[in-house]
Amino acid sequence: MSETGTVREYDADEGWGVIDAPNVPGGCWVHFSAIAAPGYRSLEAGQAVTFRAVPAAQDGYAYAAVKVWTGDAEPPLPAPDESGGAAFHSTVTITADDTASSDANGRDRA
Repeated sequence: MSETGTVREYDADEGWGVIDAPNVPGGCWVHFSAIAAPGYRSLEAGQAVTFRAVPAAQDGYAYAAVKVWTGDAEPPLPAPDESGGAAFHSTVTITADDTASSDANGRDRA
């Protein structure tokens, strides 16, 4: 079930904020990943939003938003960016040699 609320505060640098609504006493914590919008996802204090929330202990709030949107129709959440964009990505491959069974030249010990 969706709720209608108002953004109390939102820190764009940290990517989280709080939404107030009658059915989420004390406020609902929201992370930028729950905002259903294309491009840069952010909210503004005082902005009217519709959202879905679940009970969760998050940073002192009893509720956490799982999806937030503006407008009348509920949009899908954007897919994670897998295009190799500006986000940092790294991989590591570790290969171990069994040195106990071979000599310094890599020959098997008999």
